[in-house]
Amino acid sequence: MVFQQDLLDLNGLFNFSDLSTFTHNIPIEWVESALKLSSSATIRRRRLPADQVLWLVLGMAIFRDEPIHEVARRLNICAQGLASLDLLARSGVTEARKRLGADPVEWLFRQTGQYWGHERYPDDQWQGLQVFAVDGALFRTQDTTDLREHFGSGNTSTQRQTPFPMLRLVALMNVRSHTLVDAQISPYRRGEIPLAAKFISQIPNNSITLFDKGFWSADLLLSLSMQGQGRHWLIPERKNLKSDVIETYAEGDVRVRMKVSPQARKKNPMLPEYWEVRQVSYAVRGGRIKTVLTSLPADQYPAKDIARLYQERWEIELGFRDIKSSMQHNAITLRSKTVELVYQELWGLLLSYNIIRREAAFAAVAFGRSPSDIRFKPACQYIAVQLIVMANANPLSGTGRRLSELRSGMGSLFLERRSRPTTPRTVKMSKTRYPVDHNAAPLK
Repeated sequence: MVFQQDLLDLNGLFNFSDLSTFTHNIPIEWVESALKLSSSATIRRRRLPADQVLWLVLGMAIFRDEPIHEVARRLNICAQGLASLDLLARSGVTEARKRLGADPVEWLFRQTGQYWGHERYPDDQWQGLQVFAVDGALFRTQDTTDLREHFGSGNTSTQRQTPFPMLRLVALMNVRSHTLVDAQISPYRRGEIPLAAKFISQIPNNSITLFDKGFWSADLLLSLSMQGQGRHWLIPERKNLKSDVIETYAEGDVRVRMKVSPQARKKNPMLPEYWEVRQVSYAVRGGRIKTVLTSLPADQYPAKDIARLYQERWEIELGFRDIKSSMQHNAITLRSKTVELVYQELWGLLLSYNIIRREAAFAAVAFGRSPSDIRFKPACQYIAVQLIVMANANPLSGTGRRLSELRSGMGSLFLERRSRPTTPRTVKMSKTRYPVDHNAAPLK
């Protein structure tokens, strides 16, 4: 918030109309191709042309606490650089976003994921494999009739609908760089597994993908393994899973055979009647036994390494936290009020996240560190200010020099890795309506 307010206060000193400095990493060819997908093509030169509206959508993701028309005014987004309240009505901003639509923003996000999500960085492999993760998250929208009808909502324990319509996001993340490779957005009632099945083709060969237990599906996991070479997966064991041990490698490390459900074979007749996977069990804090299933062969990957690897699945949870907390300031309700603009807003949020992550990754490499060592929230605030301010304060400075200055100032944004506490989680005492006297003598 301090960085963002400083940027807004500088509006009187600098001209912020050139938001392309924030998106210098996006090739202009991508932008031109994306804008061809705009839902409303026009030859008329408007006060808010499509290219400027695209930057506005990205600005909405950075300045979440500002009203949309205020973001446009503060950033001076318009063709003539005259985005004042007199010349740029609030309804004009909304109409401009409608003309742009969601398709160009979605297309640009997928381009960044396709190219940036597979970029290689030092120490980005686990025993020769790239590491990816798949998980889902929920967002809620404004409560309008159209949004509730389109997105739907969950039910409470009393069978009443939740107060807000909900939409579902399922994403594929490069665990080591935290870049989102691909994502699917759908109404709430759509399941996570069908959404994940749409982007497993984006997972490269010689990789390991970490799943949450909610993605347990023979069709999904077998398809992932069979569509390429060296494409492995790792997932927690499902509760009450029935299997037969057919080979023992070591204590807590066996190969099991399971029957593919008739429902799965009905949906995909190509599935076998039985399939075999490796089962690894290990102790966690508190003495509890955790079991994971994987396609990794026992002769190449030790069980103890697999147990440590699965801890990295939490990196995608941290990515969702960065989007919801650091970028959205815990405002999980999206602010758009039409179906098309809700999609546009969320795709813009994911696109902005990828841009910030990539610049942070470059800064980390410049310091000889891992991209995951960068603290996202300060990096988000720092990049939002510095890229724009430096570009406009010294417009003659080349991109290379600006980036060099930017990355040199990010040395304080690295995480200090500390070991996690070894004490198990404890249940806190429930609250009481009666006052507690902490000075009272103990009962005898």
